[in-house]
Amino acid sequence: MALFSEKTAEKELNEQSNKVHQADLKTLLDRQKAIEEKVRDSGRLNRFSTDIKLMFSLIRDYWYGHYRAIPWKSIAAVAGALLYVLNPLDLIPDLIFGFGLVDDAGVVALCLKLVESDLHRYAAWKELHSS
Repeated sequence: MALFSEKTAEKELNEQSNKVHQADLKTLLDRQKAIEEKVRDSGRLNRFSTDIKLMFSLIRDYWYGHYRAIPWKSIAAVAGALLYVLNPLDLIPDLIFGFGLVDDAGVVALCLKLVESDLHRYAAWKELHSS
């Protein structure tokens, strides 16, 4: 049996994203540095650092109304995944050495899989509007 399956990741992501409200986006933006430090300091999450920066950029542009060409469901999934990473006492507590971030990585990976096309469209939009 796998330590953390895709089915479990889906359950956790769904639970977290179903609880996301507009105000949670501001909370995430305020905690961005803490989440990025946690990701940078983790072997399992570090491989997602570029994606997580893009996810934060998306949340920021959505929050400020610069980019709204995305369904709320995708925003909620991204926010839910980031909030999951922020929580040290999630399904597998982060304090468990060697295993504590397996679930965080699984939730982020699943989120990226689910919102991949939305993130690609956003990245293309961002590229066009950053000049």
